[in-house]
Amino acid sequence: MEQQHEPAPPARPLAALPALPALPSSARCAASCRGAAKGRTALSRRSLLRAGGALALAAPGPAALAGCGIPPAGREGEADTSTDHSAREKRIAFSNWTEYMDVSEDGGHRPTLDEFRRRTGISVKYTEDINDNVEFFGKIQAQLAAGQDTGRDLIVVTDWLAARMIRLGWAQRLDAAELPHARANLSAQFRDPDWDPGRVHSYPWTGIPAVIAYNKRATGGRQVTSVTQLLDDPALRGRVALLSEMRDTVGLTLLDMGKRPEDVAADDFDAAVARIQEAVDRKQIRRFTGNDYTGDLAKGDLAACLAWAGDLIQLQADSPDVAYAIPDAGYMTSTDNLLVPAGARHRGNAQRLIDYYYEPRTAARLAAYINYVCPVDGVRGELARIDRKLAENPLIIPDREMTAKSHTFRSLSAAEEKAFEEKFARLIGG
Repeated sequence: MEQQHEPAPPARPLAALPALPALPSSARCAASCRGAAKGRTALSRRSLLRAGGALALAAPGPAALAGCGIPPAGREGEADTSTDHSAREKRIAFSNWTEYMDVSEDGGHRPTLDEFRRRTGISVKYTEDINDNVEFFGKIQAQLAAGQDTGRDLIVVTDWLAARMIRLGWAQRLDAAELPHARANLSAQFRDPDWDPGRVHSYPWTGIPAVIAYNKRATGGRQVTSVTQLLDDPALRGRVALLSEMRDTVGLTLLDMGKRPEDVAADDFDAAVARIQEAVDRKQIRRFTGNDYTGDLAKGDLAACLAWAGDLIQLQADSPDVAYAIPDAGYMTSTDNLLVPAGARHRGNAQRLIDYYYEPRTAARLAAYINYVCPVDGVRGELARIDRKLAENPLIIPDREMTAKSHTFRSLSAAEEKAFEEKFARLIGG
C-alpha cells in the first residue's frame, strides 16, 4: 500500500543519516508550526479564538446537547466501546498540526511515516488539518456527541482540549499491553497529568515550554530573567509582549508571585490577572501575541517577551541577538497529545503508531525536525548522531535542573474554564 498524505511543505535543508532517510542538520530546520520560518501566516496551536469564540465552542454538557437534538455519546467519562477493525483494515487516518512531522529533502515524503508503513504494512493517511484547538474541536464535536466516527483514528490536541475530550468520554482508552515502548520510555515529567492519570487515554507528542525571551541588542546587553522585569522594569516600557494563551501567561505570573499553577485558586488567578492589568494600564505591555512575537523579537522591536521554546531554537539560529531565560521561579510546560477519538475504527493500528514514535531512534528523527521538547527517555544518544548541538539543547531534552523548574496549569472544570477565559479575554482586549 502507498502512504497517503496531504502535499508536504517546501523542502528544508537536510543532512544525511546513515541507513535512514535524510534529516535536518541544524536548528534552522525547526518545525515552526506557525509558519514564521516560511513567512506564512498560521494560527498558533497555543492560542484560542477570541471575543467569545472559545466560549461559544466550549463543549456543552449532556443537557445542552440533547436540547440541540444531538444525543450525548455517553455518560461523562464513560469508556468508548467502538469495534476495532485494525486486523483486516491496515490503515490509519492521522490528523496533526502543520509542520509537526519530519519531511524529506525533496518535500515529497515523510521519512518516519514511510518507515512505519514499510515495517508494519499499515498505510497512513496523514493530514495537517489542525490549525487551532478550538477550530478543530468545532469540526469534530457534533460527530463525537452523536457517537459517530470522525474519520480520524489518531489526533494531536493540546492538553486542555485532551482533558475536555477525556472528561466527556470522547477519547478511547489505550491498551497498555500494546504500548511497550511508550510505557517504558515516557519521560517521568509527563507520566501522570491530573487530567489523564497514568496516561490511560493519551501520550504526549511534544512538550511545549513557555519561557522568557529577549533581544540583547534591544536591552543594551542586559539580561531579562523574570516576569517581574517584564511587568515592572521601566527600561522595557512599551517593548514587552505577553502570550495570548491564558495558561502560559497567567501561569508564569503566578509562579513569579510565589503561587503554584498546579493548584491555583480563583483568588490567586484574579490576583495574577490584576497584576498584569496594572502593567497594561501603565503601558508596560505593548501587546498580547500568538506566535507573531517572533519577527518583532528578532528585529528588536520587542525587547523582551514570553515565548515558546520551539520558536526560540529557530530564532537563535537566525538571530544571534535572541536569548532566553528560565526564570528562577519556574516556567510553564504544556503538551500536545496523541488521542484516539471515540468511534475511531483502527485503535490497534493507532496504538502501533504511538508506540513506534516512542522508540528512541524514531523519536530522535522527529525531534531533530520539529525542535520541541521530546517526551521520550533514551533519545539523547540517537539525537546526537543527527546533531550534537540539538542533543545538548535543554529546550529539546531538558536537563535535571530545567525539569525541576517545570510547572503545569491544573485541570479546570467547565465552569472554571469559562470564568477564567472570560476574565483573561477582557484583560487582553478579546
